[in-house]
Amino acid sequence: MPVVLGVVYGIYASFLARDAGPITGWNVGFGVLCAVVVAALCFLLGRTGGALIPLVRAAAYGALFGVALGFLHSLAGNSILDSVIVGGAAGAGLGAAAFYVFYTRE
Repeated sequence: MPVVLGVVYGIYASFLARDAGPITGWNVGFGVLCAVVVAALCFLLGRTGGALIPLVRAAAYGALFGVALGFLHSLAGNSILDSVIVGGAAGAGLGAAAFYVFYTRE
């Protein structure tokens, strides 16, 4: 699963960084770098998540999602403040939902 998430994230980040221009080596390299980073972070969180208490695990999932979404939002050409607000709101929402799931299932 982390590999699939990384590949999809990398392709989308590369698409946003291209900005309707031609496909270049920089775009492909940027997409591969983004894919590797996101896949590695997802894999690391999945492997170490079981050892964390539900609150910390939910916060980690929310932070990863919020940062990843905020970065994509900033690649789309939006301001940093707007990207922080969107990423923070989405991360807080996913963190709350993840906490609910983790807390009620353990």
